Amino acid sequence: MLNENDQTELTNTLSGRDVAQAGALCYRRTEGGGLEILFVGSRRNGRWGIPKGRVEYGEITSAAALRKAFEEAGVVGLVDATVFGSFSYRKDTGPNHYHVSVHLLQVSRIADEFPEKSIRKTHWFPLKDAMREAARPGLRALLCRVENIDL
Repeated sequence: MLNENDQTELTNTLSGRDVAQAGALCYRRTEGGGLEILFVGSRRNGRWGIPKGRVEYGEITSAAALRKAFEEAGVVGLVDATVFGSFSYRKDTGPNHYHVSVHLLQVSRIADEFPEKSIRKTHWFPLKDAMREAARPGLRALLCRVENIDL
């Protein structure tokens, strides 16, 4: 027989939880004036997306976005405090529902060393290619919005 705590954990596991995440839409301008987007490869399946992850207790989403961009891709830059947009997704392997608040992050440089350097692929994509390569439909929609603003 399950006690109350075990039953609650089992229910959360079966039905999933809503998980708040923050993401950084990292961009830069090329010498020719084109816009490029930095993607990171998923550790699970290699699909391209933005640096993102859980918002820690007491952390604001812009700080979490900047932290994840550095941890996953070595990004140093200027993050916009305003949420640019959001998207939601579920992982193929679990019941949780993730809600990502996305911030624009103008990249000034990439650090030589960062926590996930040995386990993450990174790649700069021209905006049009990024729209095609983005793994999540909600992220593709945000990239379409980027096309219509002046960065």
